[in-house]
Amino acid sequence: MTFEDTLAAWLVKQRWFAGKGRTVHDLAVVADTEIIPGDPGLRHLMVTVSHGATSDCYQLLAGYRARLPARLRHARIGTHAGLQVYDGLHDSALTRELLDAIAAERTVGTLRFGRTPWAEIEPGLDSLVLTGEQSNTSLVFGESAILKVFRRVTPGPNPDLEVASALAELGSSHIAEPYGWIETRVDGAATVLGLLSRYLRAAADGWSLAATSVRDLYATEGARAAEVGGDFAGEAERLGVASAQVHRDLADAFGRSELEPEAIRELAEQMYRRLDMAIATVPELARHADKIGAAYSDLAKLIAPVPAQRVHGDYHLGQVIRTQTGWVVLDFEGEPASPLAQRRARSSPLRDVAGMLRSFEYAARHQLLTHPDAAGLAPRASDWVRRNGDAFCAGYAAAGGLDPAENSVLLRALLLDKAVYEVGYEARNRPTWVSIPLESIAEL
Repeated sequence: MTFEDTLAAWLVKQRWFAGKGRTVHDLAVVADTEIIPGDPGLRHLMVTVSHGATSDCYQLLAGYRARLPARLRHARIGTHAGLQVYDGLHDSALTRELLDAIAAERTVGTLRFGRTPWAEIEPGLDSLVLTGEQSNTSLVFGESAILKVFRRVTPGPNPDLEVASALAELGSSHIAEPYGWIETRVDGAATVLGLLSRYLRAAADGWSLAATSVRDLYATEGARAAEVGGDFAGEAERLGVASAQVHRDLADAFGRSELEPEAIRELAEQMYRRLDMAIATVPELARHADKIGAAYSDLAKLIAPVPAQRVHGDYHLGQVIRTQTGWVVLDFEGEPASPLAQRRARSSPLRDVAGMLRSFEYAARHQLLTHPDAAGLAPRASDWVRRNGDAFCAGYAAAGGLDPAENSVLLRALLLDKAVYEVGYEARNRPTWVSIPLESIAEL
């Protein structure tokens, strides 16, 4: 087996591999940069993976050791040139070099390490890989900085660095300021490989807080969402306020425009096409096609222009954290599977609102998948979703966001479009979860 074969066999098993369900025809190492020589050593590899007519580019920070300690065996890839090869991001003996290189603004081969002028970076810190991410890998250095490594590499501007830098310049209190980055050139374009930001310690992510609220509700006999001690509505409203403020800052930084009726009709057509593709993957969705199509038809009939601006693009409870001072929004790279131009394009801010409302639905319903009294608790799940969705929308509108209640046709179409996307996603990645968006579509 060649080294490329070894890499391919390992790559397809990773959570962040975007080609699930597609056959890998070829893998090639297109760049190999030695960052740390010796044993242990660290090399930066760029690999292209071919899926027939399409291909994707990934980066891998490969560690090399003659003997792999037990603490790193879970990250093993295989052997090469008589050495054990593993995912070097799990080895703090290697990753501290990445932090030091950013602090010192070094250049190593084709890699350039940069820092923002105001950043205070403490070098020499050990790192810890965070669990739970899907499309990237993040390392926390001490209690001061977090490095997000973009596994799938796209040439051109990185929306996460671009947006975070712009909002930091505006003084936004709802973002984690960028400290530095790692970049290279791909196809002649500057391409960001990793983003170092301020680490917000003693913070809780929105998904965990919402899930705790739902558990309290399900554990309290006969209670409604407003009656349990873990009521999330206050936080949902504050999150709505923070979301509107971030949208205002995004509009100030990147400008505002409008979607004219012709663009709205094209948006509806795109939704129809996504529906057709999802039905081809999950035929069960076809029984809801008329209802979904009616919502898209109503959208296409809108004659008033729709405000458009830069948005988050992949907004959900896992992208926000609650600190001691308020909500902070993370990960402005947009939907990783979408083309870069689409992720940087202006859209209705209600797209983010729809994403968060769908996330509330997931927070309430995913705990019912294996619950012995799922049917009995379903009305309480719906009650929790309605209560927190209403609170979020109220906070969003009160803080100056586009009022969801006054734009119900647009919001309904966006909600259904997101749910249709989720049906296809779950069918490919988590088949046991596909009932969540299907049941949501039935109720919407």
